[in-house]
Amino acid sequence: MQIPEQHRQHFIGGAWRAPASGTYRPAKSPGTGETIGEVAEGDRQDAVAAIEAAKAGQDALAAMTRWQRADLCHRVAERIEAQKNYLAYILSLEQGKPLKSEAYGEIEAAATGFREAAELFKFMNGDFIAAETPGKRVISYRVARGIYAVVTPWNFPINIPVEYLAPCLAAGNAVVWAPAPTTSLCASALMQCIAEAGLPDGAVNLVHGPGAVVGDEFVSNPGTHGVGFTGSPATGAKIAQRGAGKPMLLELGGNGPVIVLDDADVERAAGAAADGAFFNAGQVCAATGRILCTRKTYEELAHHLTVAAGERVAGDPLLSETTIGPLNNQAVLTKVEAHVADGLARGGKLLAGGRRRPELGSDLFYAPTVIADLGEDADLNRAETFGPVAPIIVCKDEDDLIRVANGAGHGLAAGIFSRDLAKAFRFAETVQSGLVNINGPSHYWELHIPFGGASGKQSGLGRLGGRHTLEAVTDVKTISYDLG
Repeated sequence: MQIPEQHRQHFIGGAWRAPASGTYRPAKSPGTGETIGEVAEGDRQDAVAAIEAAKAGQDALAAMTRWQRADLCHRVAERIEAQKNYLAYILSLEQGKPLKSEAYGEIEAAATGFREAAELFKFMNGDFIAAETPGKRVISYRVARGIYAVVTPWNFPINIPVEYLAPCLAAGNAVVWAPAPTTSLCASALMQCIAEAGLPDGAVNLVHGPGAVVGDEFVSNPGTHGVGFTGSPATGAKIAQRGAGKPMLLELGGNGPVIVLDDADVERAAGAAADGAFFNAGQVCAATGRILCTRKTYEELAHHLTVAAGERVAGDPLLSETTIGPLNNQAVLTKVEAHVADGLARGGKLLAGGRRRPELGSDLFYAPTVIADLGEDADLNRAETFGPVAPIIVCKDEDDLIRVANGAGHGLAAGIFSRDLAKAFRFAETVQSGLVNINGPSHYWELHIPFGGASGKQSGLGRLGGRHTLEAVTDVKTISYDLG
């Protein structure tokens, strides 16, 4: 089965289908601005057709044993590994991340995601529950919820979908999937691998199109039974309203603080903060959003961050020497520029970058940027920027570091640097963040580790990662039996 050469269509009920409207839109490369394909423009009619197809797919998955579904997931992983060169190429071309240093790693993670879900769910045992009533026997175990609505972003368009698709398939849920429009070719390439693994017709259905149309239909339609979404807090709030009453797994934005204590290895902290700020051009929910330090370490930290920004090699993401590519789309560029302008207007000092680099191929290239002496009221401190910007905020003392770290609305991931492990743990327990990395970058994560936002913040609901996702996409079913 091959994806049509000229038109990337929907995948519904086990077949590639043209959009109901007959409309296609161009897919463009952020590195050059050139059109690299055409993608189906879906609407609610296409979305409803996918939900109908998923009903049969879910029945077929439910009839399979856990071992059979695990074999299916392993076959998907095999197809991803067999197509890794093409997948990495289309990922770099359409998303913009460097081929050698980043794209291949994402493909490897996607294959691992299917393998881990396959094995973990096989051995998720239930419980034998003691009953007070004589003659009663009670058991509980995990079952699929039904049809999952999955809406995914453009920053990791291969691996983030896998974080939902693999656990859903392993557990027996069918999926209707709405990928980000700006990385639709990536979604089609991943769907091709899933289709070639021989899954039941309707088990996974892909519909391209605007999130406000296709994604909204998936989320709000009574034919779906759960929602998985990674994206912005604003969109997450809308999804929570539109899908009210359904189980939700929402991984939303972050503005991760990296806290550098006075006794830290400052050079090491700066290197990790730079990696977190510039990896994937800063388009990471767990990116280094802001760097907090006291005046004692400020000068050394600023120096090392500025050097690190200058060492990044920007350019064509398909070239092996490139270590930072373009931003993915105009909307994120507009936000990055607005946040930088706001920071400078409020007294921030520009140490590196702060400008577009259109000479590299398109207007979406933005130089790695370091801004120092940033105030707490700046947008760079209060909101997620999602670009290659490393803002430094100088705090009065250790108490002030915690106050500023917890003062923003996000609470997804953080980094803390200190040579004193006891002190680092005290800070880690005090920072309001779902994930805290000690002496490591804020964006460190492995697929089986729980990942999600702190309560009371804007960073989401539930936990991705390993068994935590499998628990999120399944119900606990309890059965009692009277022995008479």
